[in-house]
Amino acid sequence: MGKATRDAYGEVLKELGGENPDIVVLDADLSSSTKTQVFAKAYPDRFFNTGIAEANMMGVAAGLAAAGKIPFASTFAVFGAGRAYEQIRNSICYPKLNVKIAVTHSGLTVGEDGATHQMLEDISLMRALPNMTVIVPADGEETKAAVRWAASYHGPVYIRMGRAKCEDITPEGHVFTPGCCTTLREGSDLTIIACGIMVEKAVQASDELAKQGISARVLNMSSIKPIDEAAINKAASETGAILTCEEHTVKGGLGGAVAEVLCLNKPVPMSMIGTNDTFGESGKAEDLLKKYNLTSEHIVEEAVKLITRK
Repeated sequence: MGKATRDAYGEVLKELGGENPDIVVLDADLSSSTKTQVFAKAYPDRFFNTGIAEANMMGVAAGLAAAGKIPFASTFAVFGAGRAYEQIRNSICYPKLNVKIAVTHSGLTVGEDGATHQMLEDISLMRALPNMTVIVPADGEETKAAVRWAASYHGPVYIRMGRAKCEDITPEGHVFTPGCCTTLREGSDLTIIACGIMVEKAVQASDELAKQGISARVLNMSSIKPIDEAAINKAASETGAILTCEEHTVKGGLGGAVAEVLCLNKPVPMSMIGTNDTFGESGKAEDLLKKYNLTSEHIVEEAVKLITRK
């Protein structure tokens, strides 16, 4: 088992801090959980704990960006995207300021913290904002690459990370490119498009489907906005069916983004795996993923159903 994406975030922040003195980090009293404490220990004069005041943190980040700094503002996804939405919209995205919002503890895998902390709507919220780039890395290595890219890009970026450890999928030295997905498995019968922790499960499902004689392409769509329209259209043309998988609501997330591309360019049979218009609940992460059908086994079941619609 590899590391959690939040752990990789802490590591790369420290590296970037040594490379660029303009990088500053803000946190809302959760630095031990978001792993920004690694940066804070190395560069205490460039770390700001704003307390449990996420809206204020985004305003401070906007001010620092306007002054020429490169701020990374971190907290849990439910507080970063939810509680501070208005400040992100009006103080960061509207003036297109150079703020990086890097959140952790997204989705059901927050586990026992329960429905109030299991943010399942943040991709929908953030990708609807003009000027915002939205990234959902699949593993630690891709997280490092995405954060490095974000630090070099001028404009608002939202990076969604998790609490749980995940398998390594991305090769070492990977260079993140916005608007470009990665093909992890080739296939001709259908395409599985996934992001975050569901990428690993999509790969597992593709391997299981191969045993049944079904050839499933797998795309890691870590760049939600901008999204890789060319790869989606190519997959639709070549495989004739699309299945999306995300640890997020199917309403407006990855599935919605892919559906928007398909309906305008290449309509094909499509299904979405994610939470279905519901909140989560308290429980162990793996138990919750099973209850809400976010498993490789369910991907296999849905894939088999989907290809009958071609």
